Amino acid sequence: MTEHYDVVVAGGGPAGWPAAAQAARLGARTLLIEKNGALGGTTTVAAVALPGLFHAWGQQVIGGIGWDAVARSVAEAGGAMPDFTHWDQPHWLLQVPVVPGILAGIIDETVVDSGAELLLHSMLGQARWDGEQWQLTIATKEGLYRATAAALIDCTGDADAVALAGFPRRTSPRRQPGTIMMRLEGYDLERLDADALQTAHDEAVRRGELEPADLAHKQVRSFLRSHGENATHVVGIQGGTSADRTDAELAGRRVLRRVLRFLRAQPGLEDIRLAWTAMETGVRESWSIEGHECVTLDDYSSGRAWPDALSYSFYPIDVHRPDGDGIDIRPLTYGTVPTIPRGAMIPVGSQRMLVAGRSISGDQEAASAYRVQASSMAMGQAAGAVAALAVSRSCDVHEVPIPLARDVLRGHGAIAPGDVTVPPLEQNQPPADPASKRRRTA
Repeated sequence: MTEHYDVVVAGGGPAGWPAAAQAARLGARTLLIEKNGALGGTTTVAAVALPGLFHAWGQQVIGGIGWDAVARSVAEAGGAMPDFTHWDQPHWLLQVPVVPGILAGIIDETVVDSGAELLLHSMLGQARWDGEQWQLTIATKEGLYRATAAALIDCTGDADAVALAGFPRRTSPRRQPGTIMMRLEGYDLERLDADALQTAHDEAVRRGELEPADLAHKQVRSFLRSHGENATHVVGIQGGTSADRTDAELAGRRVLRRVLRFLRAQPGLEDIRLAWTAMETGVRESWSIEGHECVTLDDYSSGRAWPDALSYSFYPIDVHRPDGDGIDIRPLTYGTVPTIPRGAMIPVGSQRMLVAGRSISGDQEAASAYRVQASSMAMGQAAGAVAALAVSRSCDVHEVPIPLARDVLRGHGAIAPGDVTVPPLEQNQPPADPASKRRRTA
């Protein structure tokens, strides 16, 4: 017997779980499929537990389902939000630290309470549009499971469902590196000889004991100051196939072990220990779709107000160089708040299909910014709303009126394009805070 759903969401990462929750809250019979044992993806399983950015220039630009779960998780963990009024701080100080296990539990509750059905440890195996609905095969632990869907949302991060359905994907020949997340403890940074450590690092690279990109910033002191968190580069990886992901996981753990071996051999670091590490290598870039619109660097950095935009995005251009040459960070000009068009979320040639998250249609530089977790959460909620509305109105996803979709999203706590006005700079000076200034120059 084949089960029928109004909406099926493939992938339960930062875009997928808000998509499923939003569709279900609108009354659509919804199924969420996730390959891992927890929802949240990059935020939880890959432990890049710093979702952002939800605010731009002191104004909140992303709210709704994703923000609510993040805020609840911070409160439940006894944490604290950044002071968003200090919008002039470096962007990483305005990301929201979360505890992955707590956030994963709140995401579980959000999805289940929405009425969506959830299948963990499952993947989409086949996807075909038969002219009326999606014919799907789902690979589960007990075998292959048939389902049909009126609408399909690809939130895999790699456009897997798009590829299975036979629609084109593209990838850059010079993809950004990934990261294996870790936290190191057991040392006193102030007692270490930074110059000697840096010399030892450079010599280890020359001998081939370390790869040039293993430390993302190439500076041992900054690596240790951050305790190794979000500070490695895993180069030459891809995410589009199981073989690619296998290579990425093996490469990430090789980086981890190389770095630990090097550090433990240095004076003052003999007792360094690995407090925790992610069990999945985080992938920044793999495949993107050919959409009806393509978000370019100019579109993003100029804050283009797309007429079919359904969500905001805010993050600096953040290109991690694939050849080990570090990170190219280009902050946006004051007042710029980019938007994401629906056309970039619809694969060319598809029907009743949407994509949300890093694999929407855009160039590499724009994608280096909109790929982040808060932006993906906003895109996911938008995709869930559009899919549910398309099914209820018996129309295609590109036929859902944009004003209607925005109103529905607002009704579920989201912030829609047009809702945010950034004050002139002279009226929006951040409060004086000497401690904040010290953090910015540390």
